[in-house]
Amino acid sequence: MTDITNKPLPGQERFVAPLDETPLLSVDNVDESAPATSMWADAWRTLRKNPMFIISGIVILFILFVAIFPGVFTRTNPNYCNLENSLDGSQPGHPFGFDLQGCDVYARVVYGARTSISVGVLTTIIVVAVGTLIGAIAGFFGGWVDAVLSRLVDIFLAIPMLLGAIVVLQMFRTSSSIWKVVLVLALFGWVSTARIARGAVLSSKNLEFNTASTALGSTPMRNLFRHILPNSVAPIIVIGTTSLGSYIVSEATLSFLGIGLPPSVVSWGGDISKAQTVLRTDPMVLFYPSLALAITVLAFIMMGDAVKDALDPKSRTA
Repeated sequence: MTDITNKPLPGQERFVAPLDETPLLSVDNVDESAPATSMWADAWRTLRKNPMFIISGIVILFILFVAIFPGVFTRTNPNYCNLENSLDGSQPGHPFGFDLQGCDVYARVVYGARTSISVGVLTTIIVVAVGTLIGAIAGFFGGWVDAVLSRLVDIFLAIPMLLGAIVVLQMFRTSSSIWKVVLVLALFGWVSTARIARGAVLSSKNLEFNTASTALGSTPMRNLFRHILPNSVAPIIVIGTTSLGSYIVSEATLSFLGIGLPPSVVSWGGDISKAQTVLRTDPMVLFYPSLALAITVLAFIMMGDAVKDALDPKSRTA
């Protein structure tokens, strides 16, 4: 038998430097006592230092407070109009003056926040819920389920949301309400969320935690809702935050065209539509609701960009 030893052959000797000659650098040291961090903790740490997030957060909190408690800012009924005050300028208690019908512009701007925020928030909730469910099911089960749902998404994606909303609202003009506008916008707005959710689930379902959970006897539906969806929610939150502002703009556009909310509901889009007739003589009547709409939408867009940067690992490590 051949005698096999651990001695290296000639020319294959290895040199190992003593430990005192190769000390560990500070970058190699690991603080084992430090608490473990998660993606959400890292994202919050990034958001706290982002001026865009702080400014947009303050603006959004203020707008939400105005929408929930409009009586704190004005005691004037926004629907009370007096033609004797038509197009009058600023007065004590009426800082923005009056519109063509003699309504207080300041009161209508304050109460219009409730309508716009309600439509934006309710539409976003429905869109995120429906889009996430459909996209998650398509991405998780695959096969013919994914094929059918993906083709359904393609059909709705081919229809522009605003154009589709105009057609549907024109078909049902007998009754107008906030819920009708919300449902119509959600009908054509869920497709983007579904595509994002499908892609996120496809990326997460092949990771190790799903394989380990299956090996431990977990059912597919439990894996989907207990493990995969919580790890796929980051891009869904980003698109939901960013889309909220677009739904507010869509509601204002539909009200501007006269096919959205009824005239009895105070909305920024409706006030902008009414003010266009006096744009040349009294442009400030149109300026105030337009400014409120622009600030609100800009705040949500800035919030969405900040959240996107915080939840994107590439941007955090850059």
